[in-house]
Formats: sequence, structure tokens, C-alpha cells
Amino acid sequence: MTDLDPMALRAVYDAELRPDLPDPVPAGVGVERDGPLYRVVGLDSRGFLTYRDLGGLTGEGLDALIDRQVAAFRARGEAVEWKLYAHDEPADLPDRLRAAGFVPEDEETVMVGPVAQLAAALPLLPEGVRLREVTGRADLDRIADLESRVWETDRSHLAEALEREIATDPGSITVVVAEAEDAVVSAGWVRYVTGTGFATLWGGSTLPTWRRRGIYRALVAHRARLARQRGRTLLQVDASADSRPVLGRLGLVAVTSTTPYVYTP
Repeated sequence: MTDLDPMALRAVYDAELRPDLPDPVPAGVGVERDGPLYRVVGLDSRGFLTYRDLGGLTGEGLDALIDRQVAAFRARGEAVEWKLYAHDEPADLPDRLRAAGFVPEDEETVMVGPVAQLAAALPLLPEGVRLREVTGRADLDRIADLESRVWETDRSHLAEALEREIATDPGSITVVVAEAEDAVVSAGWVRYVTGTGFATLWGGSTLPTWRRRGIYRALVAHRARLARQRGRTLLQVDASADSRPVLGRLGLVAVTSTTPYVYTP
């Protein structure tokens, strides 16, 4: 598909990437269905709630669904993220989530674009920086340390999560670091979503002193080439405000936005 109409791309995104469930499911991860919604536990530092749509639920029925998720994660003593999209229905869903104790975090833009265009880009890396594909725990720990430093929060859990994902299906994910001498200065990974034309990009965090040098663009292009090698035709990214303009110049278009609503017992 090469149509860059945002509505058409959003329809493909909804059909192929929602609900966002791990496939295959890593060891220690549980997926539970509750009506139109899925609870994912053990995948990250907090639970995750996902769905394609809510099946027309409104009013008391929707409140009951939300309340069941609160009860489930209160019983676990664990925080949970409800990934809310701007085009989700009903329109009062954000208000109902807030009333149940969910708190919105930073909004991200869902961007989609053709693999071929991004894979053809050849951005130059700064002198002394190289890209390397990694799988070992020592490198994954270095990525978690990078993420923790960039975002100023503990992301040590990321190393274990990536390690389990790689062990479950090495062909479903590629993790890439950008290194300057012995230091990891940026990192990202690409997932090849089973049964779809999509590859999805994650990470891309870069140390502040190494930004605006083309490293992020090079990471995107490298992962796009990996996706092309595996027959994927579309790339998808949940883009921060900083990365959205870069990705737009590379050929991705905004199709919707997403906001994590987080309940913490």
C-alpha cells in the first residue's frame, strides 16, 4: 500500500495493529480477555489494556468495564495503562477514565509511512559512530541505562523485557544501538508484526549531547531496510513531539494520536 491518505492509513492501522497483543506471547506474560478488551500482564513494568474497539459500549456498561480493570489491577497491586486513541468511541471515554482514577500521560502521534521511501534514505552518521545489531543481555542492560538517563526514570525493566522477547522469537524483533567508541549514544528496535504488512519502530532515544547529528534518522533508515528485507511495506511509530517533525520529513504521516491513561493502585 502506498496511499498516504491519513484516513486510509488509519483504517489499515486499526485493522492490522489493533488490538496490540504480543505474538508470540513471551514466557511469564498473561493475556486475559474481558469483553472487547484484553488485559496484558507481565510484559512490562505495568499492565496494559488494549482493544480494536469497545463494541459500542456506552454509559453504565462502559463504566462497568472500566471498573473491572481497576479492580483487577488493584488486586494485583500493579499500575496499568489504558492506551486511548483520539478516534476511540464513545467521545466521553476520557472523562470516564479520569472519573475511575486513570491519569493521562503525554500524548504521542501515531505515524505511518511506506517502508520503501524510508529504506532508500541514506543519512550519514557522525564520524566515529556506528550502528550495531545486538541480542546479548549486557548490551540490553546498556540500552536500559541509556533510556533511564534520557528519560530520568528507572527503565531497568526494559532489558529483561527485550531479552524475553528475543528469546521467545528472535525473528520478530531486531534491536540496534548507535555507539561512539564504547558508549551507547542512541538505541531503537523494530518489531515485525506477524500476519501484517507492518513493522513498528520503538525506542530511538538519544543522549542530549548527540542529538541533531543525524543519528536518529540513521536508526530509522536502518530499521526500515530491515523491514524491507522481511517483506514489510508499512512502518508505524508512536512519535513524541520531538521526533514527529523528523519522521514527517522522512515520509511518515500522522493518522491519529494516542494517550496513555494510567491507573496506579
